[in-house]
Amino acid sequence: MRKTSDMADAPTHLRLDATRQQGASLVVVLLLLVVVSLLGVGGIQIATMAERSARNDRDLQIAWQGAEAALMDAEIDIDSESFGTGSRRSLFSDKPDLTNFVLDCGTTGNQKGLCANVEGDKPAWLTVDFLATSSPRYVTYGEFTGNRPFVTGKGLQAAQKPRYVIEAIPDPRDAEVEKPAERRHVYRVTAMGFGPNQSTQGVLQMIYRD
Repeated sequence: MRKTSDMADAPTHLRLDATRQQGASLVVVLLLLVVVSLLGVGGIQIATMAERSARNDRDLQIAWQGAEAALMDAEIDIDSESFGTGSRRSLFSDKPDLTNFVLDCGTTGNQKGLCANVEGDKPAWLTVDFLATSSPRYVTYGEFTGNRPFVTGKGLQAAQKPRYVIEAIPDPRDAEVEKPAERRHVYRVTAMGFGPNQSTQGVLQMIYRD
């Protein structure tokens, strides 16, 4: 007696249903693979963005720290009498000799990085190229104070030394004093620091009253 399989013995419509179910299972598995793949790619992208964000934040912190160091260096530069270092103390006072503060900022000697302001004009610090290497109009960290060297280089170190400029501006307390020669001055210090990459920059500013 010839034997036949159960499927062969099954009605035609049942055999067609089984074939359709097997095809539907394949589609479901493929869809699940696509979803899992998309989730995997999305997870990789999120992890990459998080790592990049953390690295950028770290680099920016290094730049901020450099700018803070430059502000402290400028404070010593201005008030070297109190700190015992620096060579330009005689240039700074409540009523400084403004001839030492140059339009567009000085580039040489004791006038380097000292900026004069013309009332109504753009603040001097906005005109300074802090990346210039030829006749820079800024003061590099330690240049006048003799502070310990600021380490730069590869890795987690700043790409360049921080730098700053000092502007002599009228003291707001003397706004009603009519004679300019009798007005006191304060000093606006603008400092720039760098991260491991020169393009990562941090700028800080302070007003120093002697």
